[in-house]
Amino acid sequence: MLSKELGLGVLLALVIFLAYRGYDVTPLLVMAIFGGALYYVAESRGLFKGIEPLDMKNGGQETTFDDIGGQGAAIKELQEALDFIKEREKIQKLGIRPLKGILLTGPPGTGKTLMARAAASYTDAAFLAVSGSEFIEMYAGIGAQRVRKLFRSAREKARRLGKSHAIIFIDEIDVLGGRRGQYSGHMEYDQTLNQLLVEMDGIRADDEIRLLVIGATNRIDMLDPALLRPGRFDRVVRVDLPDREGRLQILKIHTRNKPLADDVNLEDVARETFGFSGAQLESVTNEAAIYAFREGAEAIGARHFKEAIEKVIMGERLDRRPAEEELERIAIHETGHALVSELLRPGSVTALTITPRGSALGYMRQAPADDPYLYTREYIENQIAIMVAGAVAEEVILGGRSTGAANDFNQAVVAARKLIFSGLSSLGVVDEESLPDGPLHREISRIIKTQEERVVYFITEYREKIIQVSEKLLEKERLSGDDFRQLVFADGRDHLQWACM
Repeated sequence: MLSKELGLGVLLALVIFLAYRGYDVTPLLVMAIFGGALYYVAESRGLFKGIEPLDMKNGGQETTFDDIGGQGAAIKELQEALDFIKEREKIQKLGIRPLKGILLTGPPGTGKTLMARAAASYTDAAFLAVSGSEFIEMYAGIGAQRVRKLFRSAREKARRLGKSHAIIFIDEIDVLGGRRGQYSGHMEYDQTLNQLLVEMDGIRADDEIRLLVIGATNRIDMLDPALLRPGRFDRVVRVDLPDREGRLQILKIHTRNKPLADDVNLEDVARETFGFSGAQLESVTNEAAIYAFREGAEAIGARHFKEAIEKVIMGERLDRRPAEEELERIAIHETGHALVSELLRPGSVTALTITPRGSALGYMRQAPADDPYLYTREYIENQIAIMVAGAVAEEVILGGRSTGAANDFNQAVVAARKLIFSGLSSLGVVDEESLPDGPLHREISRIIKTQEERVVYFITEYREKIIQVSEKLLEKERLSGDDFRQLVFADGRDHLQWACM
C-alpha cells in the first residue's frame, strides 16, 4: 500500500513540475486515467489475487484426527495415504509410487474440510487451501494462471518453512474439475482443468518438495474422468454420514466443553439423530446449550437436547398459531402417523408435537431401530402406510382430508418409485428409462391405495384412542413417545396383533 501511495505521489509531482515548466501534460493525464481505469478493472476482477493459505487452526488450536468422530474408516484410509509422503525412505525401498492426489467425497457437513486440516497437522506439512470457484473468471487464462501460482506458492511456502512436503487442499473441486465440453462457448473452465492436470502430472517422487493434492466434493459424478484416473487422484475416500456409534463419538467431542445434566444420555441423543451429519450434530449441541442459556440453567438437560433436535430438523418455533379448528385437525393428523408407526414397529415414536416450526404445522418423529443399509419390501410398504396415515385419520374421524397431507403423499410417491425400480413391485424388474408413464402411474397408485386400505382398518379400530390422544396433544402441544404409548396402550391391549392384519 505504501509503495502505491509513493508512486502516485511521485507521478503527481512530475505532472505538476512539467505543467509549471510549460509542457502540455494532457496526453500524460489521459494515459494516467486510462491506466488507472484498467488497473481498477483488473483488481476488481481478481487478476492480481494471490492464493491465501487456509488457517489450519480451529479456534486457536490445531485440528487433529482426534477431533473428528464417526469417520474411522475414512481417517484410516487417509492416514495411510499421508504416510506415503511422511515415510519417504521406506516407500522408496519398497518401490511404492507416492500418491499424488486424494479425493474426499460425501454429503455436506460430514467433515471433509476438517479432515484436510487434520491431514496438514498429521504430516506437519505446508498447507495451502482454496475453493474451486476462485479459479474461474470471465477472462481467458486467469484460472490456469492461478493454478500454476497455487502449485508454485505451495513449494515456495514449504521451502520458507523448512519443510520437505506440502499439501494443497481444493474445496468444491467439482467447480474447477467438471467434465470438459459442457460449457459451450466458455473455454476458461476447460483451460483451467487442463492446467490442473498438467500440474498434477508434473509431481515427481524425487522432487525436493513433495506435493499432495487433496480435493473435496459433494458431486463426484460431475468430475471429469481424466481427473480420477490413477496418477492424479489415486484414491477416493468416502466420507459418509456417521452411523449410531459414530454419532455418539461426535456428540462426545462436541460436549467436552459443555456441562451436562444427570438426565442426559448421549446414546439416546445419538439414536434420535438418525441421518444427521457431523455439522448437524454440532448444531444440536450448540442449540441445546443456547436453550439452557435462555432458561438460566447451569447445565444442559435432556429437554434442551429434544428442543435442539426438533429445531435442527424443522426450524425455530413460529409465533403464528393456527386456529383451534385447524389445530384439532393437525393433532388428529399427527396422531394418525404416530399410531400406525407404533403398531407396525413398537417403540418407534419418540415425539409428537403440534407446535408450528419452520414450514411444518406439526410433526411426528420416529427413531429407527438401527441404521439400515438395505430396505426390504415390507419395510418400504410400512413406511408408506405411516406416510398416508395422517390423511386417512383426517378422513375417518373428521370426514375429509386437507392440503396438510401434500408433503406426505409426495414422500409416499418417492417410496413407491423406490419399490418399483428396485424390482420389488408386481411389475417385477423394470428399467426406469423404458417404463412408460402410464403403467408407472398405475402401479404407484395401486401401491399407495393398498396401504391406505390397510391403514383405514388401524384407524377405525383405534378411533377413540386417536381422539383421546389428540385432545391431550391440544392441551400439552407436545407428547413424548412414552407418553403417547401410555395413552394408547394403557389397558394392556396387545397391539402387535394389529400389525399382522
